[in-house]
Amino acid sequence: MGSCGYKNDLNCVGDGGVAALEVDYVEMDPSGRFIRYPEVLGKGAFKKVYKAFDQFDGIEVAWSRLRIDNVLRSPDDYKKLYSEVHLLKSLNHKNIIKLFHYWIDVKKKTLNMITELFTSGNLTQYRKKHKSVDTKAIKSWARQILNGLDYLHCQNPPVIHRDLKCDNLFVNGNHGEIKIGDLGLATVLQHPAAKSFIGTPEFMAPELYEEQYNELADIYSFGMCMLEMVTFEYPYSECKNAAQIYKKVTSGIKPASLDKVSDPEIKEFIEKCLVPANQRLSARELLEDPFLKPKYPKQPTQDPLAMPTPAVVELCRMHQQNEFRLKGTKNNNNSVSLTMRIANPSGCVKNIHFLFYLESDTSLSVAREMVEQLELAKNDVPFIAELIKNSITTILPSRHPSNKNIPELQRVTSMVEQRFGDLSRFSKVKELTRQGSFLSLCESDDNEKVMVELETVERGYKHWCKEVKMVRKKKKGILEATLKRCITT
Repeated sequence: MGSCGYKNDLNCVGDGGVAALEVDYVEMDPSGRFIRYPEVLGKGAFKKVYKAFDQFDGIEVAWSRLRIDNVLRSPDDYKKLYSEVHLLKSLNHKNIIKLFHYWIDVKKKTLNMITELFTSGNLTQYRKKHKSVDTKAIKSWARQILNGLDYLHCQNPPVIHRDLKCDNLFVNGNHGEIKIGDLGLATVLQHPAAKSFIGTPEFMAPELYEEQYNELADIYSFGMCMLEMVTFEYPYSECKNAAQIYKKVTSGIKPASLDKVSDPEIKEFIEKCLVPANQRLSARELLEDPFLKPKYPKQPTQDPLAMPTPAVVELCRMHQQNEFRLKGTKNNNNSVSLTMRIANPSGCVKNIHFLFYLESDTSLSVAREMVEQLELAKNDVPFIAELIKNSITTILPSRHPSNKNIPELQRVTSMVEQRFGDLSRFSKVKELTRQGSFLSLCESDDNEKVMVELETVERGYKHWCKEVKMVRKKKKGILEATLKRCITT
């Protein structure tokens, strides 16, 4: 909140002795970073958009001013609106207009927002300027809009636009880039005190009129955007006023312009978006529609000499008369889904499902966790760890976790040896602790012996800690001698 500075004079600014005439600006934001020019880029019933300039980054931006005089009626209303707009500022997606800065002008009762500026204008303007567009471009635009909607709808809680139309879809003509804008207006429209503000009747889903809706209302509006894209006219342009549109929409009568769509595939796709809400597909589901799928998808290039990597691996081993069957499936999120089935001779079967995260998990840690959950014997851990390791390396032959962890092991080595000195004092399996090295223990391939060593060292450490706690209760003079005894024995 705060007042803005105004300036109406022309200034000469110099750089290296060369004078240049600075374009006049009429307003500056409270932070002094953004200046607004008088040029109006667009306007609606509740907003105006001006061209502006970011003096810090040296880029042109858009300055949107929204009327909120009917929304802000109490201090709580201010807090809620600030919270909602702050959420919009956190949104980050390639198909959503980026919000850089915002503030509320209390005196003028306006919400001001600084956003990206798209010089090619909105999709309505762009489409009227470029009428000869192939279906391929229409599909590309549709995919970008749906990707943006999917991102918004996957927020918690979902962000619903409520006023999606081609006028609110902005174009970067040099790259064919589409971004969804006017989310600030959507935030104001969703405010509890703004029930009278709804949206644009031609693009509104029937359930919006009843105020019983969810994010699928945006899918209906998206279908109307598609209709405008291919027919160059607003839906329900045959109606003379909003009342006639309302009557047709709530009666399930489709716009007359739908009959002007000559391409049966496009028409079928649009109709999927205009069905009742309980039958409507989500943005993510529409992205999988055959209409938007490339007819000749690019095949990923592969090394002809490389061996194919299996996506699913199933291993079966016998251990102590029990059958262990492990199925591993590679996921796309840097993890492997593992399913373990254990059957004993009497026919009793145990199953467990878990994820192995490639960046953080080890075969041993996952095996220990699984043994605890299934209440198996501790001596099953090395066997299961080996089974998991074989499964992972079969799915990902190039994975060598032990090499990747060497720096961390060296750090742990130094820490442990500073605390305990020569680890052979605790060792039961002497050949594993060559020269008392903790690192040599970690590099060993003999899992059963490693388990014995680690458990022995762990017990020794716990005993040491227990002794320290007891010592702390005694006199200060005895403390030093007792600590020395604990460490060296």
